[in-house]
Amino acid sequence: MKLAPHLHRLGNDIVASYLVDLPDGITLIDAGLPGHWHDLQRELEEMGRSLSDIRGLVLTHGDGDHIGFAERLRREAGVPVFIHAADAHRVRTGEKPKTPMGPARLGPTLGFFAYGIRKNALRTHHVTAVTEVADGDVLDLPGAPVVIGMPGHSPGSIAVHVPLADAVFVGDALTTRHVLTGRTGAQPAPFTDEPHEALASLDRLAGISASWVLPGHGAPWRGSPADIAAAVRAA
Repeated sequence: MKLAPHLHRLGNDIVASYLVDLPDGITLIDAGLPGHWHDLQRELEEMGRSLSDIRGLVLTHGDGDHIGFAERLRREAGVPVFIHAADAHRVRTGEKPKTPMGPARLGPTLGFFAYGIRKNALRTHHVTAVTEVADGDVLDLPGAPVVIGMPGHSPGSIAVHVPLADAVFVGDALTTRHVLTGRTGAQPAPFTDEPHEALASLDRLAGISASWVLPGHGAPWRGSPADIAAAVRAA
């Protein structure tokens, strides 16, 4: 789905990833679930693009619902996969600390897991080769994405700022739809390793200039990163 010039979304408010489409190619942010592979191909066809136009995949962190088709894209299309060094082990092995599930409602929780099953979440392949990045790196990819360290949800969680797309991609540093309760609006994301650290990391968003804040779960936020960070704290 096209959100704005240069900006497309795959998936939906349950699980989403994004494409930044520029004349010199595409930068992909996150890889959703394995079944989103077909959504990717359809979106590329509608854009008049192909897999060969994707120059790189940047993962906001290493959880399974963000790495879905990453290994397939790397293996079949030769697309390099970038992730913060602190999450490189997680993306290679799938190891993740057990975190309290927190509040949940039966309907939304079942809907989240049912969607995962429909999109082949149980067939996620871990990524065997990655390029490690660090806070402050400017990647040599379309749009010159800037890596912003956002530890808390995971040690290597990042936001990705693409000024040419007027957007910052925040992964699970926050959410606009809680996948377990169904509650909408800016709020902390569930399954967060270190909730207090995640809230502190929101300060990193305050100085970013962007009109779109794009989470891995929930509706796109049309407004400033500073405003959504304040809304999450208020929630």
